[in-house]
Amino acid sequence: MATASFDSARRGNGAGPGEAHPGPAPAIEKTPEIRPEALETTGPTSLVGLTREALKARLAAIGVPEREQRMRAGQLWHWINVRGASSFDEMTNVSKVLKGQLAGIHTLDRPEVVSEQVSRDGTRKWLIRMPPTGKHDHNRGAEIECVYIPANDRGTLCVSSQVGCTLTCSFCHTGTQRLVRNLSCQEIVSQLVVARDRLGDWPGKTPPKGAFVPVDGSRFVSNIVFMGMGEPLYNVDNVIDAVGVMSDHEGLGLSRRRITVSTSGVVPQFERLGLEANAMLAISLHAVRDELRNELVPLNRKYPIRELLQACRDYPGVSNARRITFEYVMLKGFNDSDADARELVRLLKGIPAKINLIPFNPWPGSKYECSDWERIERFSEIVFNAGYASPVRTPRGRDILAACGQLKSETEKLRARARMMLEEGIGAEGVYAGAHDDD
Repeated sequence: MATASFDSARRGNGAGPGEAHPGPAPAIEKTPEIRPEALETTGPTSLVGLTREALKARLAAIGVPEREQRMRAGQLWHWINVRGASSFDEMTNVSKVLKGQLAGIHTLDRPEVVSEQVSRDGTRKWLIRMPPTGKHDHNRGAEIECVYIPANDRGTLCVSSQVGCTLTCSFCHTGTQRLVRNLSCQEIVSQLVVARDRLGDWPGKTPPKGAFVPVDGSRFVSNIVFMGMGEPLYNVDNVIDAVGVMSDHEGLGLSRRRITVSTSGVVPQFERLGLEANAMLAISLHAVRDELRNELVPLNRKYPIRELLQACRDYPGVSNARRITFEYVMLKGFNDSDADARELVRLLKGIPAKINLIPFNPWPGSKYECSDWERIERFSEIVFNAGYASPVRTPRGRDILAACGQLKSETEKLRARARMMLEEGIGAEGVYAGAHDDD
């Protein structure tokens, strides 16, 4: 079981706004319950989401000669990642013999979509169940949530990197959940494949009725943000591999400049991420003083603000063309004063940066409130006048609990009857009837 105390990570104990809590500090990290690399998977396995090397290894395992492996892997890669094939029968340039061999022990199955919820603003949230990875799953694999956020000029997919989360950030409801395990590269990439399936985002496919997708002719999923469940840099090997698969120009084809990895500040992994993934970097900052950030983001006790910002200055490839995004959740009375805004500007001096201001999304039991809109505008004005882009992130998907910091939290707590309704296809409106509406 996870070793951290979730209560200590989320309860208030009498401290005033902006003050650190007295008493025991919240745990920094949680221990995973499951280490899937030590488990054996039984039954047919899917080829969807694998790296090129893993795909070649599967071909070698069924006896494909080494001289043919690269070519055959390229064929499969194209059908899986360009055409979105869901059956070996669709692969017209692959021999019947090879298709028969593959079909005997492999599939092109995607993870199961347990439920799809569609927000009034077009945001879609999928509860995705991964295939079982061992006896601990009781024939029911781990579940994660993935969110699609459409706009006129882009479609952004928010993917998860862990089942639960390693960290215990006090303002984030996702952080109050246990950490089950890391997701594999294949499980991370499969979230993109599922999204393209559900949106009709493959050649020759059409979007489902009523889907809100970009209208400028671009791919429906054009951007990836690692801002779902989990701390990506505590799963850095699989995240780097997943970025490689997603950005392969002969496959899923996303630009690395459109893939952003958000971290709470796992400083030792910054260099690897920059050099090997070459992804855009986002930092969950949220405070300008160590005392407050120790409370909001307990990882700060390991890697304080000064060390974190130096690692940002040293991030491989950082430039005005590849700015680092600093995420700053607006908490009423805690971090939203004019003095906080001016200190933020001072701290970021010399770092090519964009500051993303995030209205806090309340959740049951949280002691925090969202800053008043006038206060957010004033904070943004100070930052903007100092020369930094400071957009205020429009809350999306609040009515389906898909907004920042809300992922999986309510799904875990649904009553048995509500879970049954979800799995039988009854929509979000029925499941959440009578629940509070954040709008």
